Parts: sequence; C-alpha cells; structure tokens
Amino acid sequence: MTTETITPRRGPTARVRSWFAAHTGLVDLVIAGSMWVVTSLGYAISYAGLPVGAVEMLLLFVVASLQTLPLAWRRTRPELGFGLVVLGHVAQLVVADSPMPSNLSSLMAGYAVAAYAPRRWVRRLGLVAAVASGPLAVWDWYAYDGASVLALVLMTILFSGLALVCWLWGDLTRKRRELVARLQEQNLALRRDRDQRARIAAQDERTRIAREMHDVVAHSLSVVVVQADGAAYAAEHGGGFDREQAVRALETIGATAREALAETRHLVGVLRTTDDEGSAPHPVEYAPTEGLGDLPDLVDRVAATGIDVDLDLAPGTAAVPRDAGLAAYRIVQESLTNVIKHAGPAARVAVRVTTGDVLGVEVRDDGRGAAATDDGDGHGIIGMRERATSVGGSLTAGPVPGGGFAVRATLPLRHEEAR
Repeated sequence: MTTETITPRRGPTARVRSWFAAHTGLVDLVIAGSMWVVTSLGYAISYAGLPVGAVEMLLLFVVASLQTLPLAWRRTRPELGFGLVVLGHVAQLVVADSPMPSNLSSLMAGYAVAAYAPRRWVRRLGLVAAVASGPLAVWDWYAYDGASVLALVLMTILFSGLALVCWLWGDLTRKRRELVARLQEQNLALRRDRDQRARIAAQDERTRIAREMHDVVAHSLSVVVVQADGAAYAAEHGGGFDREQAVRALETIGATAREALAETRHLVGVLRTTDDEGSAPHPVEYAPTEGLGDLPDLVDRVAATGIDVDLDLAPGTAAVPRDAGLAAYRIVQESLTNVIKHAGPAARVAVRVTTGDVLGVEVRDDGRGAAATDDGDGHGIIGMRERATSVGGSLTAGPVPGGGFAVRATLPLRHEEAR
C-alpha cells in the first residue's frame, strides 16, 4: 500500500522556537547586554546620592560588567563565559561587602555550564562553585553584621540551594538533549536499516519471480520442442499434402525453439543456486508452477490449520495467462500466511478472485486488523506488491474500517493473439 508522507504545517510557536534555535548567539548577546544595562543603571541610581568615590564606582562597574557580559557566551563558549562570571564574583569578594543585582548572573552561568559545557570536569567545577557560593556570599555579606548562627545557616542553605537547583536544571537539560540526539540517531539508523531490508526483500522477491518465470518459459519451450519434433516426424513418415514443405517448416520451428530454450537457460540460469558442495546446479525437470487452479488445494491446507476460509473463484480462470495466475496465487498464499500469523484465533477470511478486463484478487479477514502485532521481520506486503508490479498490476493492503485486514490486487490480463 502506497503511503503518502504529509508534512504538517508548523505553527507560530514552532517557527519562533526554530528562529531562536538558529540565532543562539544573538539571543544570548541581547540577554547579556540587557542585564548589563539594567545592573549598570541600578548602580548609578542607587549610588547617586551617596558619598562614593569615583574609583569605587569604577570598580563596581567593572565587576558588574565582568559578571554579566560573559553571559553572551553561555552557549557558544560556556566554559569561557562561566570562568569570567566566576572571576567577577571572586572580585566582588574584594571590592564589595553587599549583594549586587548582577549576582543573578551566577545562577544563569551555573545553568549554562551544566547544560552546555562539553568537558565533564568543567561541569563538576560548576557544581563545586554552586555549593560554595552560599557560604562565600554569607561570609562576605552578613558575617560581620551580628546575625545569628541560625540565620547565617539558613541564608547559606538558601543561596547554595538556588545555585544548586540551577546547576541541576542545566544538567538535566543537557542529559535530555543528549538522549533526544541519541534517539534521533537510532531512529535514522533504524530507517536506514528498514529501507535496506526492504530493498533486499524486494530484490529477493524479484529473484524468486525470475526463477519461476524461468521455469515457466523453459517448460513452454520444452513442450514446443517436443511437439515440433513429433509433428516433423509424423509429417516425414506419414502421408499428406506438401509433405516436404511441412517437414521444412516443422524442422525450422524445432530449431528455433531449441535455440530459444538454450538462450533462456543461459540468460536466466545464473539465478540458480549451487548445491551444498558448491558444484554446478543439477539438471532439473521443468514443470508448470502454481496457478489459480491450485487455489482450492491451498485453501484446504490453510483451513486445516483452523482458519475459516471461504473461496469465491470466478469461472473462466483457466484462460488467465500463466504469469498473472502465478502472481495471483502467490498474493493469496502470502495473504493467507499473514492471516495465520497476525489475524488471531477464530479469524475468518474470504478469498475472492474475479475476471473480466482485469484479474481482481481480494483477501479480507475479520481479525485484529490495525491492532495486530508486527515483529518487524516480515516483508510480505513488499513481496506481494513486487508480484503485482512484475505483471503490470497494483496492490493495496491495510486495515479496514470495522476491524480486519484486506489485500486487494488488480492484475492486467494480456491475452496473446492466436497465431
């Protein structure tokens, strides 16, 4: 059954997310610049009326810049950005004894180093920095303000806890991203494997078709040779009109048929496999392969397994060309095999073969249908479609509304004109 791939339209949210993913550097630069502007203005406003020297203001400005601007590299160069942010906070321990608005950058830097740093030891260093940030902040900001020990402990837990949560969040984000990437790689590998197995299955089916067609052609030509030789002998030794001319014509038919048979064996015989010892294939007796006349026997064998099979075989199937009849037989055979494997117990199946302008084949069951399990090892539908295509037909297969599964094939009937 031909499957048409439909690409869903992406909504506005998906387009926005895709744009952000494609411009990570620009987005991070805007975030870092915004934080830098906000913290710089905050310092300018908060220290406007205080007696603060120009040098101290400059140092605070440099520290705030060092803590915020490196966030522009939080995804493109996370290790460098994290190192500069940490350096800015270490410098704050020296030049300031109070919190700064730019300290929020430590939470973003901790998340970024856990989520994007490629080296494990750098991520572990970020975890150590997150745990140590609480004690260092409390020691620098509140240790000399007369706060109680309990208050200092609670603030230490709070600051370290916030930093640790951000680091863990980034670590989980990185693991999820890696898991999704691995699943995508596995999915691509499975698709490649599926496509390769489908190609191999199709090639195997073509090879089997070529072998069977080899038997069909070889058998037909063998019959022609026998009949032509017999007619030539009868014409030569019996009485009749213009015996000499008939003899020459029949001898020509025999020679032509022998040449065609030899050529067929030469061209298609390479498909014959060797025996276990690797020697050349043994001579075989060519006989007609299965056709529509063998469907009742096939149905009886399937019914013996406990499957309720109903066969509706239209009259006139004896006139169906051998290649179309063989393809129809194989399609029914594979369909019934799938019913046995997948339809479930107590399944009923109807096989219908119609003739007319085309040969119609339908195998429909009332089994599990779409709920049937698939082990992934079969290529039955691929093989059936190759069968139908080999004679110029088409095939569809799939679950049907109300339950069950149906296989429908349409095979052209190419009747040769009598000569």
